[in-house]
Amino acid sequence: MMNNVQTAIQAIRNMNKDEIDQVVEAVKLQRTFLARSATRGLSIGDKVKFTGKRGETVTGRVSKVNSKTVLVDSVGGVTWRVTASLLSAA
Repeated sequence: MMNNVQTAIQAIRNMNKDEIDQVVEAVKLQRTFLARSATRGLSIGDKVKFTGKRGETVTGRVSKVNSKTVLVDSVGGVTWRVTASLLSAA
Protein backbone atom coordinates (compact mmCIF):
# COMPACT_ATOMS: atom_id res chain seq x y z
CA MET A 1 0.00 0.00 0.00
CA MET A 2 1.40 3.43 -1.01
CA ASN A 3 1.48 6.31 1.46
CA ASN A 4 0.79 9.96 0.58
CA VAL A 5 4.44 10.79 -0.12
CA GLN A 6 4.91 7.87 -2.47
CA THR A 7 1.68 8.73 -4.27
CA ALA A 8 2.79 12.37 -4.67
CA ILE A 9 6.21 11.33 -5.98
CA GLN A 10 4.60 9.01 -8.51
CA ALA A 11 2.26 11.81 -9.64
CA ILE A 12 5.18 14.26 -9.97
CA ARG A 13 7.03 11.83 -12.22
CA ASN A 14 4.11 11.99 -14.67
CA MET A 15 3.90 15.84 -14.77
CA ASN A 16 5.12 18.35 -17.30
CA LYS A 17 7.19 21.43 -16.41
CA ASP A 18 4.22 23.77 -15.86
CA GLU A 19 2.52 21.30 -13.51
CA ILE A 20 5.75 20.81 -11.55
CA ASP A 21 6.10 24.61 -11.20
CA GLN A 22 2.59 24.72 -9.70
CA VAL A 23 3.49 21.98 -7.21
CA VAL A 24 6.69 23.81 -6.21
CA GLU A 25 4.69 27.01 -5.59
CA ALA A 26 2.16 25.08 -3.47
CA VAL A 27 5.00 23.58 -1.37
CA LYS A 28 6.52 27.04 -0.80
CA LEU A 29 3.16 28.44 0.29
CA GLN A 30 2.59 25.53 2.68
CA ARG A 31 6.05 25.98 4.24
CA THR A 32 5.33 29.68 4.79
CA PHE A 33 1.96 28.85 6.36
CA LEU A 34 3.52 26.30 8.74
CA ALA A 35 6.33 28.67 9.74
CA ARG A 36 3.95 31.53 10.47
CA SER A 37 1.59 29.24 12.38
CA ALA A 38 4.49 28.14 14.59
CA THR A 39 5.52 31.75 15.32
CA ARG A 40 2.01 32.67 16.51
CA GLY A 41 2.46 30.32 19.48
CA LEU A 42 5.68 31.96 20.68
CA SER A 43 6.29 35.05 22.80
CA ILE A 44 9.39 36.92 23.91
CA GLY A 45 10.79 35.27 27.04
CA ASP A 46 9.50 31.76 26.27
CA LYS A 47 12.00 29.02 27.10
CA VAL A 48 12.60 26.86 24.00
CA LYS A 49 14.93 24.17 22.70
CA PHE A 50 16.03 22.91 19.30
CA THR A 51 18.63 20.64 17.77
CA GLY A 52 21.62 22.50 16.33
CA LYS A 53 23.45 21.71 13.09
CA ARG A 54 25.92 19.42 14.85
CA GLY A 55 23.20 17.45 16.61
CA GLU A 56 23.50 19.19 19.99
CA THR A 57 20.38 20.27 21.85
CA VAL A 58 20.34 24.03 22.39
CA THR A 59 18.14 25.66 25.04
CA GLY A 60 17.46 29.33 25.39
CA ARG A 61 14.89 32.10 25.58
CA VAL A 62 13.05 33.81 22.74
CA SER A 63 14.35 37.37 22.29
CA LYS A 64 12.51 38.30 19.06
CA VAL A 65 9.77 36.76 16.93
CA ASN A 66 9.91 37.50 13.18
CA SER A 67 7.35 36.35 10.59
CA LYS A 68 9.17 33.07 9.81
CA THR A 69 12.12 32.91 12.22
CA VAL A 70 12.77 33.38 15.91
CA LEU A 71 15.86 34.78 17.63
CA VAL A 72 16.88 32.57 20.55
CA ASP A 73 19.44 33.64 23.15
CA SER A 74 21.17 30.46 24.33
CA VAL A 75 22.70 29.78 27.74
CA GLY A 76 26.21 30.28 26.32
CA GLY A 77 25.40 33.82 25.21
CA VAL A 78 25.04 32.95 21.52
CA THR A 79 22.02 34.26 19.60
CA TRP A 80 20.53 31.82 17.10
CA ARG A 81 18.11 32.58 14.25
CA VAL A 82 15.87 29.50 14.06
CA THR A 83 12.88 28.54 11.94
CA ALA A 84 9.95 28.55 14.33
CA SER A 85 8.78 25.08 13.31
CA LEU A 86 12.06 23.61 14.65
CA LEU A 87 11.46 24.94 18.18
CA SER A 88 9.79 23.13 21.08
CA ALA A 89 9.04 24.19 24.63
CA ALA A 90 11.88 23.54 27.06
